[in-house]
Amino acid sequence: MLDKNGIAKRIAQEVQDGYYVNLGIGIPTLVANFVREDIGVEFQSENGILGMGPFPLEGDEDADLINAGKQTITTLPGAAFFDSAMSFGMIRAQKVNLTILGAMEVAQNGDIANWKIPGVMVKGMGGAMDLVASADNIIVAMMHTNKKGDSKLLKRCTLPLTGVGCVKKIVTNLAVLEVTPEGFKLLERAPGVSVQNIQAATEGQLIIPPVVPEISI
Repeated sequence: MLDKNGIAKRIAQEVQDGYYVNLGIGIPTLVANFVREDIGVEFQSENGILGMGPFPLEGDEDADLINAGKQTITTLPGAAFFDSAMSFGMIRAQKVNLTILGAMEVAQNGDIANWKIPGVMVKGMGGAMDLVASADNIIVAMMHTNKKGDSKLLKRCTLPLTGVGCVKKIVTNLAVLEVTPEGFKLLERAPGVSVQNIQAATEGQLIIPPVVPEISI
């Protein structure tokens, strides 16, 4: 199985030269560490930064430089700082080419639930609803199952929705999957993980091609 860094490394392969990319809280923030050095990418954070770099080395942190998840970050030459209104103007105007989010559940039709568990106190919904309503290309980074071993890739989401029919691709610790009208299409499997393992961990409809290659990172 892939660990969190492995998931981020695989998603980094989806980032193309010239992209503007928004990274959600959690595993998505790790993607900035693994983008190829020969391509130019602008990472955008909804708290008002364009041009984020990798996480700082220990001892090099600047407490004034944080991402939307309040993690310390670095910035690249030419980075810009602005208010949240400008940031969400970029998002709502569809200036972001790729949005990478975490999720608690994803349904086989592309619905996503990633902001609230009923009965659990949260500070708010954050920027996820604006992101999923505006983005054309959404990739989810998540674990395939929860701590109890229950699938997080479902026929229908059971938690309050963040967005409807918006997810395009999912990278988990077990597999890479594409959301299609027929269900989750299995594109790649993690090294050492069988198709049967993935099938057993997926509640939603799983479409299995004749050949499923291993993830290469």
